[in-house]
Amino acid sequence: MSIRVEMAYKSLNKKNEELCGDKVEMLHTDNSHILILADGMGSGVKANILATLTSKILGTMFLNGASLEDCVKTVAKTLPVCQERQIAYATFSILQVFDNGQAYLVEYDNPSCIFVRDGELLPIPQNIREIEGKKINEYRFRVKEGDIFVLVSDGTIYAGPGDLFNLDWTWENMSNYTVRSARSAHSAARLATVLSQGCDELYEGRPGDDTTIAVMKISKKKLVKLMTGPPKSPQDDEKAVRHLMEGDAYRIVSGGTSSEITARILDKPITDEPGPLDPNIPPIAHIEGIDLTTEGVITLSHTLKLLEKYASDEDLDESFYNQLDENNGGAMIAKVLIEDCTHMEIILGTAVNAAHLNPNLAFQLHARNQLAEHLKELMEQMEKTVTITYY
Repeated sequence: MSIRVEMAYKSLNKKNEELCGDKVEMLHTDNSHILILADGMGSGVKANILATLTSKILGTMFLNGASLEDCVKTVAKTLPVCQERQIAYATFSILQVFDNGQAYLVEYDNPSCIFVRDGELLPIPQNIREIEGKKINEYRFRVKEGDIFVLVSDGTIYAGPGDLFNLDWTWENMSNYTVRSARSAHSAARLATVLSQGCDELYEGRPGDDTTIAVMKISKKKLVKLMTGPPKSPQDDEKAVRHLMEGDAYRIVSGGTSSEITARILDKPITDEPGPLDPNIPPIAHIEGIDLTTEGVITLSHTLKLLEKYASDEDLDESFYNQLDENNGGAMIAKVLIEDCTHMEIILGTAVNAAHLNPNLAFQLHARNQLAEHLKELMEQMEKTVTITYY
């Protein structure tokens, strides 16, 4: 079994604090993926330092193959229990998933991991062991495609307005909200954003505690094929379309000439999309057997802008996902590539289109090969597997 893993997180700082007292590490080894969430005691600078130290120690030791016992002992010696309050200076959760499907979850005083499988909440078994006086819960299991794991700090529990805890908002409520949200939030990043936004609304925009949601999703393999541009030789038209139609994939045709070629080879008509139009992006069309048919360079340029924003380190919020949900071809392509695609094949025609070289056009048009290479680069930044076949 070879799996693909998505990881993402969102944090809310406690009101009036510049630094978050939670810290997340997302790490990769040669054969595994590691997600660590540490929650420092208190808030602000002190909590941030404690959480950062804890997450860095755990991450570095795990990456170097240290045992849990050694990790906990090192953390215990570095960050002793507060003598006044008799609680740990930092709590943590660790989730390690190996490429062969084996998984290892460790929890120390953080809220329990939210585990969603097949749209249902699965309980995490309690397997408590004591190390250096700390009671650690361990869980070893196998993952399957579609599994979702959400590590949370205690700010997500009892989220409520003002300085009061919301006793009606519990781990169970948060878990049920996660299950509901996961039905439409298909990527780890979107789910983290949706859950964070939900907590922020409960806090009325003024979090009473540092609040962090870290998501790991075991992706189902989904191949997306994108055909754009006519082949250099018309004799290769049929070969390119047959390539597009092979196997189980989500199929996109982008470009007027490419659409005409596809419709001709498939012997299917092209029909226009009814309904309101986006004034900035040409409308989509339909060809039977093709999942999405769009205009070419303008549409793909809009797709690239969305992918660039997603692939960057910008703090994505609900407004970005609203753009991703817009009813235009560029957003539709970007949404599929971000939220559903694990593997991509770009079928790139290399015939020269003189219109793309017109210096009087009001927008900058990329040569198709430059556009495709940039698309490949962005997708690989998102840890997708991409190939380009030239015709």
